[in-house]
Amino acid sequence: MITFIGSFFYMHLSDFEKYLSLEKKYSVHTVSGYLSDLKQFNEFLVEQEVALDDAPYIMVRQWVSELMDAGLTSRSINRKTSSLKTYYKYLRAQGVLQTNIMTVHKSLKTAKKVQIPFSQLEIDQIFEMPVDLESFVDVRNRVLIELLYATGMRRAELIGLKISSIDLSNGQVRIIGKRNKERLVPLLKGSLKMLLKYLELRKKIVDPATECLFITESGRPIYNSLVYRIVSGHFKKVSLKVKVSPHVLRHTFATHLLDQGADLNAVKELLGHASLASTQVYTHTSMQALKDVHRKAHPRNK
Repeated sequence: MITFIGSFFYMHLSDFEKYLSLEKKYSVHTVSGYLSDLKQFNEFLVEQEVALDDAPYIMVRQWVSELMDAGLTSRSINRKTSSLKTYYKYLRAQGVLQTNIMTVHKSLKTAKKVQIPFSQLEIDQIFEMPVDLESFVDVRNRVLIELLYATGMRRAELIGLKISSIDLSNGQVRIIGKRNKERLVPLLKGSLKMLLKYLELRKKIVDPATECLFITESGRPIYNSLVYRIVSGHFKKVSLKVKVSPHVLRHTFATHLLDQGADLNAVKELLGHASLASTQVYTHTSMQALKDVHRKAHPRNK
């Protein structure tokens, strides 16, 4: 009997982990999320004393109900059931399961998330803040924020930057995005100047050959929560927005480019999106700019 308990479960979970990492090319963070979701479902099945190959679809619905009762959002629950759907599909393809009960599952409806970007004034105020050029932390934090805004990279992409990712001679950065997709993004002159200062101070903490670009004061690689604290700590000084995360900077990057007339396809490439549909979510905040273009250009308005 196939069960989540014992060596059988861990054997297939290990194979699934390799599948996500090597074939799907998911990031370590994404793979960890999948495994966490599956182990949570495993705990639920153990409590119900139901084996995987015997679990009817109603068990999935009961799990979803339990998650809802626990206060999880529809978006979080959908992420968990998506992990489960991928796992069942994988086991079915491997011939481990005869049927895939997740084929009938439908995601919960979610409210559309509306991200409010930082205004140009808020961005200007951030870069007008004084920086102690002899302080490693001050310079690092400014470079970190400048790169997020100047390139639109994701937080995980920033953390993954290596010294070799920066091409100073050509003024560009090589970013490794989702599924290990690589893209080159130009760097602004102001960002390069501050980056050079950061590299100078960095030499005093770690060997210049150390791969990780952004480090802590103790020389360790920078991490998710620290990046979040740096961004939120700075922007809370100039913004009253409830959400002041690194992702809002990515959203701001895209919105400001579109507001200035940048081509949507070009923004798509800079963001590292696989499809244009992913980029189009940023266009709603640029509607005023589109209205201005429409008003000025349309013959009927003359």
